[in-house]
Amino acid sequence: METCFFKTPLGIAQITGDENGISIISIADEGEISPEIPVVLQEGVTQLQDYFDGKRTTFDFKLNLKGTEFQQKVWQALLEIPFGKTCSYMDLSKKLGDVKAIRAVASANGKNPLWIVVPCHRVIGTDGSLTGYAGGLWRKKWLLEHENPSRKQELLF
Repeated sequence: METCFFKTPLGIAQITGDENGISIISIADEGEISPEIPVVLQEGVTQLQDYFDGKRTTFDFKLNLKGTEFQQKVWQALLEIPFGKTCSYMDLSKKLGDVKAIRAVASANGKNPLWIVVPCHRVIGTDGSLTGYAGGLWRKKWLLEHENPSRKQELLF
């Protein structure tokens, strides 16, 4: 596994992966920037930088998601939420076929290992509120506004 750290508008991102794909992307408030980007991570870093520069709305580098079967289903459903759009945890539970699984869906959403790429930030409360985000609600708000600037006034924070 290779790892590198790079600067984003939201902090220092860590990206980890190998020839099988990217398995972790996370964010921290501080950290040391890597002097070099390993070859297996270059496409992921480039695409994330393009996203932050407003030049990319989808990602197509190879992913290597590791989780339970249920987590994988939730993460796959997250990948289907279009850029600039949101859905609620209830919507996601319904899509997966079990409205009673809303807490399990929220838990799997919170364990998403691929920040931004598997867009857990696009899941909001049924009332439109910004709920739960491992990277902090201010980052979630920033990402949603970045993807859909016209929503800026709509977001409840």
